[in-house]
Amino acid sequence: MLTLRESRIKRNKLHSAEPARPGAAGRSELRTARSGRPVDAVTPCNLHRVWTHQSGVEKSRSARDDEFTAYVAARGPWLRRVAYLLCQDRHRADDLVQTAATRLYVNWRRASKADNLDGYARTVLVRAYLAEQRGGWWKRERVIPDLPEEPVPPPDRAADLDLRTALARLPPRQRAAVVLRFYCDLSVEQAATVLGCSAGTVKSQTSRGLDALRRVLEEPVGSEGER
Repeated sequence: MLTLRESRIKRNKLHSAEPARPGAAGRSELRTARSGRPVDAVTPCNLHRVWTHQSGVEKSRSARDDEFTAYVAARGPWLRRVAYLLCQDRHRADDLVQTAATRLYVNWRRASKADNLDGYARTVLVRAYLAEQRGGWWKRERVIPDLPEEPVPPPDRAADLDLRTALARLPPRQRAAVVLRFYCDLSVEQAATVLGCSAGTVKSQTSRGLDALRRVLEEPVGSEGER
């Protein structure tokens, strides 16, 4: 009589000796490890479907690129004017527009669906400008077209008394608030969204900026020379 242990060993040997069911390995190769669904065989029909999908993706990308290019070509001059008012330098304005256009292209799928595409682009531009100010590289580098052969004469005080020169003397955030409120004609709430701050901050920055502009523009022409 077999003991309980010997009976279990004999039963395990019998199970291990059973041949695998025919076709089981072949069927398992046609199933994915994750979903267990049969894998489609490679057929001309499947290849055509893949090619059609890729072709549709390429056409969609080409149409998106054309749409982006048309927008930048149409609104680029406006973006450049806003950038110049912010940074007061034509070369830096071009760099800012280039940075904003690059970020706009990367997010074009979302940007093109915005209710106000100009507002979206302006927000990207202003935030690129403010990020540049925080970096501080503009304080160390300044691009000029040609090196002067003679010492640069002192600036004409009368020519300095215009709005753009006065605007250049404002701190970056005050300048941005004034440009957004009075050049871009945004409301306080809209400017706050662009600047990423509260409406109260926009009001205070705008008020301080206007006070500073008023002081600069009201200075007598010869006041610095008489001191």
